Amino acid sequence: MSNVNPSGDGIKPPDDECNLIHSPDANRQRVSLRYECNPDKKWYVLRATYGREKKAYDYIVNDETIAYLPLRYVLKRVLGRNKRVLAPLLPNILFVYAEQSKVNEYLKQTPELSYLRYYYNHLKTDANGVNPPLTIEYSEMNNFIDATSVDDVHLKVVELSKCHFKSGDKVRITDGAFRGVQGYVARVAGQQRVIVTIEGLCTVATAYIPSAFIEVI
Repeated sequence: MSNVNPSGDGIKPPDDECNLIHSPDANRQRVSLRYECNPDKKWYVLRATYGREKKAYDYIVNDETIAYLPLRYVLKRVLGRNKRVLAPLLPNILFVYAEQSKVNEYLKQTPELSYLRYYYNHLKTDANGVNPPLTIEYSEMNNFIDATSVDDVHLKVVELSKCHFKSGDKVRITDGAFRGVQGYVARVAGQQRVIVTIEGLCTVATAYIPSAFIEVI
């Protein structure tokens, strides 16, 4: 599940760069990747304090900037009953596709977003020995969106140490709800799944994928 400028929220995408469209309540609808790759923009990973990622998301997409907030349905006890509610797949994390100057504007010059910070890449250092903001390549982010926008209760964030990889071959899922997702085959919780990793941030496992739905790239 995800929020990527959801349809039906009254937000009009920019004319030259159509936003990702997804409605969390619409028949397990997949995200439609209909935005152009811009060499001046990157996918930045941002951190919102105290669970305010949805608040930041709403502000940013209303400013006509592309953003992605992966959501999933979870069961919560409400007034003595179990209820399905939407919750962030990655608590406190928000993805924004923009030029760095625009992201800096949000983080340093926008009082309404004073709780928003860069998520830094702790696996790299720049020329000054400082960890740079974590960014994600365009194609890698699209694949991550494909994987995390599926409404499936078996989609989960996992630890790499708990993934028992079948081989080092990269694969593509050819059928089913996760069709098109690329990653690596592994056994997780006793089931064959495809693993998608954003280095320095997280690892996600799809639901069970039969071998007939997997091809080596």
